[in-house]
Order: sequence, then structure tokens, then C-alpha cells
Amino acid sequence: MASNEASREATAPMIFHCRLIPPRPDFAFTMTEEERTLMSRHADYLRSKLREGVMAGPVADPAGPWGLLILRVGSEAEARAVTDGDPVARSGRGFRYEILPMISTIM
Repeated sequence: MASNEASREATAPMIFHCRLIPPRPDFAFTMTEEERTLMSRHADYLRSKLREGVMAGPVADPAGPWGLLILRVGSEAEARAVTDGDPVARSGRGFRYEILPMISTIM
């Protein structure tokens, strides 16, 4: 029975908190037209992931807004694949994701 429990835990989805850090603290307020277009592609990409259990949105941090992405996936590698596929991450414009596994969740 213990091996069954360990097997279920090994295959159970994990929840990851992914923080999208923009290239500058005032990014949300100073975007260029080109950056607005990029952010539109970012939003479309995340919308395409909604069926996979993705939750996302901007966070109103007094130090500067940033993006929150909550993923329910099988591994950190899967989480990294989602963030690496984001057009902002691929843009070369200074965006970066921090990916942190959640210890536990209440759902």
C-alpha cells in the first residue's frame, strides 16, 4: 500500500507559482505600441492554455506590476515548457519568469 501511495504522489499534478517579471518596474504604464502588441500575443498565448488549468493575471504590486501564472502540471519541466513558450519570454526584451513549486494548496 505504501508503494501505491508513493506512486500516486509521484504522478500527482504539482502547482507552480510563476512570476513574470517585466523588463522595467513601470512597464505596465510606459509600454510602447510594439510592447502592447507583444503583450496582446502574451495574453492570447495564456488564453490558449486556459483549458489546461492555467490561471493568470497582472498583480498590482506597489513596487511595480508583474504577471502571475498558476500552473497545475506534472513537473517543473512542464511548467518551464509553458513559460518558455510564452511570446514575452521568447521576445528577448528582458522579461523573465521565476517558477516556484507550491508546498501545498487549498482548492
